[in-house]
This record gives sequence, C-alpha cells and structure tokens, in this order.
Amino acid sequence: MWLVAVGVLVLVLNFAGVGAVGRLVWWEDAWIMLAPFGLAALWWFIADSTGHTQRKAMAKMDARKESRRVKNMEALGLRKPGQKSGQGRKR
Repeated sequence: MWLVAVGVLVLVLNFAGVGAVGRLVWWEDAWIMLAPFGLAALWWFIADSTGHTQRKAMAKMDARKESRRVKNMEALGLRKPGQKSGQGRKR
C-alpha cells in the first residue's frame, strides 16, 4: 500500500511541477514515475503466492473471535472484566 501512495505522490508532484519530480519528462522518465506501481504489483503477487496475505487475514479473524469470546464470557458473568483467560475460577 505504501508503494501505491508513493506512486500517487510522485504523479501529483510531477503534474504540479514541484521539485525534481516536476522536472521529469513523461516520454523520457516514465519508468521512474511508474516504478512504484510496478513494485506494488510485484509485492502483491509475492504476498499472495506465499500465503502472507491469507495468514494476516486469519490472524485478524482469530483476534476478533477471541475478543468476542472474552466479551461474551464477561457478559455471562463467568469472568471478571479484564481478567486473563488463564485466571479463571478455582474448583
């Protein structure tokens, strides 16, 4: 995502004519201005093919399930608010 933001920033600076990026010419230096988008596409391809994206999505889903479980346990009165899972009632 950061590479896309950098690419958009470079394009905006070029169109506005700001700084060194504003002096770049499209027909000669297009590769410099479009490189962040190509790198972002390459990163997304690598992240998807190695399973990085799926692992992050699963970790986020697991965290949401755990917080929902804790909230439900507190609502049922089975544990005190803020109590960690290993500190349940003694039998």
